[in-house]
Amino acid sequence: MNLLFRITRKTALLAASAFALIANGAVSEIKIPFTLDWKFEGPSAPYFAAIDNGHFAAAGLNVEISPGKGSLDAIPKVATGSFPIGFADINSVIKFLDQNPGAPVIGVMMVYDKPPFAVIGRKSLGINGPGDLEGSVLGAPPPDGAWAQFPSFALANGININKVTVEPVGFPTREPMLAEGKVDSVTGFSFSSYLNLVRLGVPEDDISTILMADHGLQLYGNAVIVNTEFAAQNEDTVKAFLVAVAAGWKDAINDPASAVASLVKRNPAADAALEERRLMLAVNANVVTDYVKSNGMGGVDAARLDAAIAQLAETYEYKRQPDASLYFTDKYLPTSRFNLN
Repeated sequence: MNLLFRITRKTALLAASAFALIANGAVSEIKIPFTLDWKFEGPSAPYFAAIDNGHFAAAGLNVEISPGKGSLDAIPKVATGSFPIGFADINSVIKFLDQNPGAPVIGVMMVYDKPPFAVIGRKSLGINGPGDLEGSVLGAPPPDGAWAQFPSFALANGININKVTVEPVGFPTREPMLAEGKVDSVTGFSFSSYLNLVRLGVPEDDISTILMADHGLQLYGNAVIVNTEFAAQNEDTVKAFLVAVAAGWKDAINDPASAVASLVKRNPAADAALEERRLMLAVNANVVTDYVKSNGMGGVDAARLDAAIAQLAETYEYKRQPDASLYFTDKYLPTSRFNLN
């Protein structure tokens, strides 16, 4: 990860003071800017459902949602105080905190219990599984969360990265380049790249989705993250926010069409049917896992998180001793977590 910056104590205190003024200045509701990792697509529908179905309002919160530009995008926004709460790849948070010790950001609610990091290829171009990547051309956007985890995936599958031609691509050109055969595969989130290819007319039976979590990757995915200065002064607000988020996800699971309707209100150009399918791909593959069914949504398994931190060390050299407590805390979650049934 190439995110290098320094956060001065003065900057952190100013950010915390600003957030405190926002909270204390509102009598009936607290304004919360919330930044996503990506643009308004199916998997962001639960957050809009939480607004339209009154969950944030019931918690006394006025939430304004902003799109992001990739899995790494929300981290510096939250760490610098531009946003009190965001949504980001927890593995990138780990690396960010290693490179920026003391940065005021931490994960507080795991959403993608099974990460959607994937390599998406075309069978007609010779990509059927991990063993086909050597000797091929891989398109990868530099800020992409899946690309950030590709080294760990490659190591787990015995892939010599030096034998893969990596083509840096932009997010807008990633799937079009694959559809046009200019690259053989791309890195991306499984539910996003797959359906983007379908929308571009690529036959579904020609698309190979190599989910990294099914091929040796032990990592977690995206989580709700908070600015720790803000959270320290607004603990009840953070707790209420997470309750509303969980309610939004539950609504989206029970009535995906209605949740996507809330999304389309904010993104009129979206194809409702396509985004509903994208939402349910995320729900079934990444959110409602066996672990979440048994333990509820939001938390992490400590042993698995430690294993993930260790796996990152196989391809990333920590600058200091890693400490799981710096990257994720369950103090804002209910003891029983969130039941999505």
